[in-house]
Amino acid sequence: MLIGGGAGGGKTLFGSAWVTMMANSLPRTRWFIGRNELKRLKQSTLLTFLEQLRDWDFVQNRDFHYNRQEGVITFLKRQSEIYLLDVSYMPSDPNYDRFGSTEYTGGFIDEVEEITSKAREVLKTRIRYKLEEHDLIPKLLLSCIPSKNWVYVDFYKPWRDGNLPKDRAFVRILVTDNPHASPQYIASLKKIRDRVLRERLLEGNWEYEDSDLSLFHFDQINDLFTNVPVDSDQFYLTCDVARFGADKTVIMIWKGFMVINIKVILKSDLTAVERAIMQLAEQYKIRISHVLVDEDGVGGGVVDHLKCKGFVGGASALERHDQTVKETEFKVNYQNMRAQCYYTLSEYVNDAKIGIRTEDLTYRDLIIEELEQIRTKDSEKEQRLKIIPKEEIKLNLGRSPDFADALMMRMYFEVHSKGATIRFSDIGFI
Repeated sequence: MLIGGGAGGGKTLFGSAWVTMMANSLPRTRWFIGRNELKRLKQSTLLTFLEQLRDWDFVQNRDFHYNRQEGVITFLKRQSEIYLLDVSYMPSDPNYDRFGSTEYTGGFIDEVEEITSKAREVLKTRIRYKLEEHDLIPKLLLSCIPSKNWVYVDFYKPWRDGNLPKDRAFVRILVTDNPHASPQYIASLKKIRDRVLRERLLEGNWEYEDSDLSLFHFDQINDLFTNVPVDSDQFYLTCDVARFGADKTVIMIWKGFMVINIKVILKSDLTAVERAIMQLAEQYKIRISHVLVDEDGVGGGVVDHLKCKGFVGGASALERHDQTVKETEFKVNYQNMRAQCYYTLSEYVNDAKIGIRTEDLTYRDLIIEELEQIRTKDSEKEQRLKIIPKEEIKLNLGRSPDFADALMMRMYFEVHSKGATIRFSDIGFI
């Protein structure tokens, strides 16, 4: 069940109250309250939860114990427990195996738009503790503000269209539905200058417009996972190599314009990266001229060893013929090769010419999040098309856009001439 809408509607209090009522009425059960970061959970959600316990006299009656170190709240009379969970995506734990050792009776995830859909799916599988003993149906309660990600796709859009699955529910809630919301708080929401943010927080508007600066439209990004591009017998490999051990190495295998395999390497061990590229190239019979590795940083070593093509995002863009001018005239349209490839990718994505096949929900969510962050940068003075710097994208995401970059690199072959037809086995690497 998703409680979604604007800010100040009482979503967190509702979730806290539901978990409290269930844990205090069902003896020896186990529940959880989760959020994207444990620190933010303790600084926000937990404060609301503890305030609610005071209002219900749990504090005065000393009916619960909070173990700060373990992050566990125990109701003493019922011997039921509530665990505080960090539900963030961790590159070292992409499958959320850390949730695998504990079973729960139910739970509440606050601000669920901040987490991946895979985290939700994994936690759902952990809700099975003492269900039969108490004759319960497994339930997961979620709260959020309007966001165009998997929450929109899985809950709001089906609810809006009248085809929400029977095992899901959506309740829309706004600050004006909360009789305890202060007039000053509502007035502060009305004064938000950013129109989209004001509509989301005050009016609970899910259909807010994508940024005019976005290169990729949200619906077209989601369509990537169902698109069926023109079939091709040409295979390609693109690889965004991790830099300084902080990011992920992402390798994508393409059949024409369809991504058919995604491999992620969590550590920047160049030997492991080279070995993975060679094995995949041999498996899919990929020409060395169709293998492209990000040459910036440590990726240059991989390019040197494998003798494959190298991608340099800061290199000069290729001159592209402009049909509106004379045949002898050419025009440089882009700031650099990275900008040229991202603009080309946006054309292909928005025209449904690219598809992605992956069963990994985390990969899907990360791709959506990263492509949404790729925006054009005002460049009227120089008459060149730009995108916002990668450093800015990393600040917005909290990570490097590794998946988006691997997708973008496929466009190198569309704006560049084709190379030789040598295979890895032909030059003695395999």
